[in-house]
Amino acid sequence: MLKARKRVLVTGGAGFLGSHLCERLLAAGDHVICADNFFTGQRDNIAHLIANPYFEVIRHDVTFPLYIEVDEIYNLACPASPVHYQHDPVQTTKTSVHGAINMLGLAKRLGCRILQASTSEVYGDPSVHPQPESYWGNVNPIGPRSCYDEGKRCAETLFFDYRRQHGVPIKVMRIFNTYGPRMHPNDGRVVSNFIVQALQNQPITVYGNGSQTRSFCYVDDLIEGMIRLMATPDEVTGPVNIGNPGEFTIRQLAEKVIAMTGSKSEIVSLPLPQDDPKQRRPDITLAKQLLDWEPRIPLEQGLVRTIEHFRSLIV
Repeated sequence: MLKARKRVLVTGGAGFLGSHLCERLLAAGDHVICADNFFTGQRDNIAHLIANPYFEVIRHDVTFPLYIEVDEIYNLACPASPVHYQHDPVQTTKTSVHGAINMLGLAKRLGCRILQASTSEVYGDPSVHPQPESYWGNVNPIGPRSCYDEGKRCAETLFFDYRRQHGVPIKVMRIFNTYGPRMHPNDGRVVSNFIVQALQNQPITVYGNGSQTRSFCYVDDLIEGMIRLMATPDEVTGPVNIGNPGEFTIRQLAEKVIAMTGSKSEIVSLPLPQDDPKQRRPDITLAKQLLDWEPRIPLEQGLVRTIEHFRSLIV
């Protein structure tokens, strides 16, 4: 007997993470509907999927309701880099909040599972290190990053209230810094910034003295964690941290990228942006316990693949 194809909706499906998720779901034999308004998503990210008869693209903004019949929903729609989410902060908050309401309403009507792509930014500039899911965070509610941080925090609130009030089967995943091919070259995120600058032998811009730390998870590991979380029993809701606990200073990353690209770039310092977190590292104990998941691709290996991708765009 043939296995029935699941119909899976991926909002933000033309984005960096969304396109990798669509690819993975199609490989698993699912029927994938990609919804994206193409504000930060790119058609090039999904161009190689268009010929697949089980892949559909809908141009849609999640701040408006979507009427569709599916078996699962991955809600990834939202600009995720400071450059993009600060461009139109009101729209960013609407995307997180109205988008969550609309997608949760759809999941409620269909009685289907829905996964929210939340973020480590819900922890703000953390006073607890590394950050476990039980930590409530240290977030400025009125700063320039608040549209994203508080929008995602409100989305999490909505997810758990829809579960308590309506019994919607939810999954909440807190994503830590993720990198890999198909990152937007101008999104202002540190890995893509450094690689693009290094390949063009431009100065590599480090904010502050570069002593702030980040943990970098390769996209394939991240998507594996997302798929595993969606497959858990309904009583497993999260939130679950998905990220790589390997911790590096921003200056270490810059030096590594220069060495790996053979660049002539020099490191220059710029003023630290307001509310920029001083440290970021996930506690992934819960992911190991619930999902039997931990990252497998070390930073050097992931950077090789990411540098190759950007080199193909630039050179």
